[in-house]
Amino acid sequence: MIDESRVPTFETEPAALETASAPLESKPAREVSLFWRTFFLLSLLLVGCIVAWLQTFRALEYEPRTLQSAQQLASLVNLSRAALVHSDSIARVSLVKTMADEEKVRIAPREPGDKFRLYDADQLSRTVSAQLSARLGPDTVVAREVNGTPGLWIGFSIDGDPYWLQADPSRVELVTGKTWLIWLATAAVLSLMGAAWIARLINRPLQKLSFAASRVRDGDFNSSRLNEAVATSEIRQVNIGFNQMAQRLSKIEQDRALMLAGISHDLRTPLARLRLETEMSVADAEAREHMSADIEQVNAIIDKFLDYARPDHMEPQRVSLNEVIEAAVFALGNQPDVAVKTSIPDDTWVMGDAVELNRVFSNLLQNAVRYGRNQTTGVAEIDIGAKTKDQWVLVKLRDHGPGVNPEMISQLTQPFFRGDASRSAATGTGLGLAIVERAIARMGGRFALANSSSGGLAAHIKLPVGKTA
Repeated sequence: MIDESRVPTFETEPAALETASAPLESKPAREVSLFWRTFFLLSLLLVGCIVAWLQTFRALEYEPRTLQSAQQLASLVNLSRAALVHSDSIARVSLVKTMADEEKVRIAPREPGDKFRLYDADQLSRTVSAQLSARLGPDTVVAREVNGTPGLWIGFSIDGDPYWLQADPSRVELVTGKTWLIWLATAAVLSLMGAAWIARLINRPLQKLSFAASRVRDGDFNSSRLNEAVATSEIRQVNIGFNQMAQRLSKIEQDRALMLAGISHDLRTPLARLRLETEMSVADAEAREHMSADIEQVNAIIDKFLDYARPDHMEPQRVSLNEVIEAAVFALGNQPDVAVKTSIPDDTWVMGDAVELNRVFSNLLQNAVRYGRNQTTGVAEIDIGAKTKDQWVLVKLRDHGPGVNPEMISQLTQPFFRGDASRSAATGTGLGLAIVERAIARMGGRFALANSSSGGLAAHIKLPVGKTA
């Protein structure tokens, strides 16, 4: 026997039922959908490519832009020098004024007391200064500020007289970081939009396949057909294979249900004749009683087969859990060796089918009566509790019997599986718990079994809360 707290279950009330938190309520492992994973990887790739492209472009732009700027500035100085040298005094004044107004170039005498700061703030400015010195001569001075006035100042000489030429600093500046940021943001947004579209295009067939698989899992084979005329050859082959698989599963399911129903139906006629012959032909009362009991047992087994062969599709309705459990308990009769205690809040409603739920609790109660008797008193003590949590109703039904071998708990809901010797004193088909699990699943719920810490087997049921119309 194992501690129930270590077995995946879910919470129910009251506390006396010794319920621990269940695997059905446990948090699932952290996971990322295929869409977001594809989108993230594509986005990472595209953003990396954009950044690498921008860095490459800037690196390739740096040297040509530096040489071009230095050449233009040197040409501007040489042209200004030649114009001033070959013009008379009156034309020189007009020329200087025109250059200042039209070209934003100002020429001023260079005084010995001028204070300036060299144009060497970064690698670009130092390179431009070196290129200008090489083109204009070693006495060339390049400054970024003269007498407190910022700008691009170039010191040169005309016939031995020193002058300053002030030009616009933007002539040599590279594209600013703000401009690069705007281009990067624009390219990133467009790339992310393209990545989202590509990820959605890749993920759409898988979403359809996942939906179709869920419909097949729920037994709805007609709504699970995929498009076999898609353009992508790989997706088309997958869709064709899936549709063929769904058709075969549907045929197998129909054949299974028809076979079980047919066998069960055909067996009832000879059973009815045997019952009649027994009542009329067997004189020994005790033998007749035993034969009748055997016939009833076979008839009960047939009912189990019919229950198991029921179709999976079901339209859930709002059902009173209190009434269903009361009806199932009442059906047990007033047996002196059976004690059932219930702790269910009033007006507890679930979404399901009243007949199916009655069959579920009847199977569980019969299972507890058969296999869950107290080994000391011989009384089948059964506790039933329920509580509402979020959008679910959690129900727990437990007995006080010997429990089940922990290695067999996962197999108890398999069709035709019989437990160990401690729980197999009574005869049966091994379909009871399988029918319970199938019925709960058809109603959109979950079913789990676990050994109780104080002895006995506990059945945990999770059903959707009944919604008012």
